Amino acid sequence: MKVLIADKFPESGLDDLRRSGFEVVCEPELKDDSLTEALRASGADVLVVRSTKVTAPMLEAGRLSLVIRAGAGYNTIDVKTASARGIYVANCPGKNSIAVAELAFGLMLALDRRLAENVADLKQGRWNKKEYSKARGLLGRTLGLIGVGQIGREMISRAHAFGMPVVAWSRSLTPERAAELGIERKDSPVEVASSSDIISVHVALKDETRNLIDWKFFEAMSKGAFFINTARAEVVDQSALERAVSERGLRAALDVFAGEPSAGTGAVEDKIFQLDGVIGTHHIGASTDQAQAAIADETVRIIREYKDTGRAPNVVNLAKKTPATHLLVVRHYDRVGVLADIFNQIKSAGINAQETENIVFEGAMAAIARIHLDQAPSKETLEAMRSHSSDIIDMSLVKL
Repeated sequence: MKVLIADKFPESGLDDLRRSGFEVVCEPELKDDSLTEALRASGADVLVVRSTKVTAPMLEAGRLSLVIRAGAGYNTIDVKTASARGIYVANCPGKNSIAVAELAFGLMLALDRRLAENVADLKQGRWNKKEYSKARGLLGRTLGLIGVGQIGREMISRAHAFGMPVVAWSRSLTPERAAELGIERKDSPVEVASSSDIISVHVALKDETRNLIDWKFFEAMSKGAFFINTARAEVVDQSALERAVSERGLRAALDVFAGEPSAGTGAVEDKIFQLDGVIGTHHIGASTDQAQAAIADETVRIIREYKDTGRAPNVVNLAKKTPATHLLVVRHYDRVGVLADIFNQIKSAGINAQETENIVFEGAMAAIARIHLDQAPSKETLEAMRSHSSDIIDMSLVKL
């Protein structure tokens, strides 16, 4: 199996893949047309990326069967095209949680103590202790979390260590789970905004979270409150944020932003960083040695399991519900041609099998096939299945 890695990847991970018998091609500078051509020429089975965009032409160019995002988010991958071509898309969720939480708290402290301004003045030879001695501190200030996944949970433990009460919203957060975490659950993001001194965003980018943080959200925040985004730029309506900074005195710290360059280096022309009260970092949330080693280990695990079982862990593009309407359960002797006969009858009836599982009992004498169908077979079709093979022990049809 050939693996093409089109981004920076730890040497330890490359060594693990090679020791496992994979043919590894690592070309971290591949982008756009050059990556499309490399996929076509190499015949790679697996593509591993971090920030590199994976487009429809790339997915259509070669013989890929698995794309792995060596990180949590996967919005840089054309998942729709991958799904249409039967290509698995997998990610490495949770492996960068600590790194992102650490950065979010670093940005929080930087906003409170105005660290960036302190350093800039010192670099310019200016001493202004009178100005920079003003800070509220974090103790007792309420941290509001938008999203309580693995990163959000890392934020909670750190907030408690700083003596900060936490309020939070997440679609999956129940009152019982909130009580277990020692936080207060809110019914909406706006309720979190109105109850917090500091907001930190930790949701994945999906259709339902795009522009989740809008003007209504910022309008609900207290004047002078802090806003931190280490998630995805598209989660925030940046024009609304700019307005909130200008009109309501909000202070913001961004690791992600709308005008972020796509390459590793480049010019930043986004006007948001020209506003007083806004600081930023270079989309480095997951960029610690610890996080990258954990992500590399998970990437290797995914590839190994895919090779050994044909199934990839952490797949994000499998159908949550197929068009199947009925389940055909066939208990049969484990002999040659039994399933072939059944599928021939299904095909002849114009029925599509959506999912199939065949479970073999100890001794390999008998098995049970579970076949999800997009419509119910007629009585005549079922009878033809039974009569065509003496190896069928029993058969039942269940409406889903």
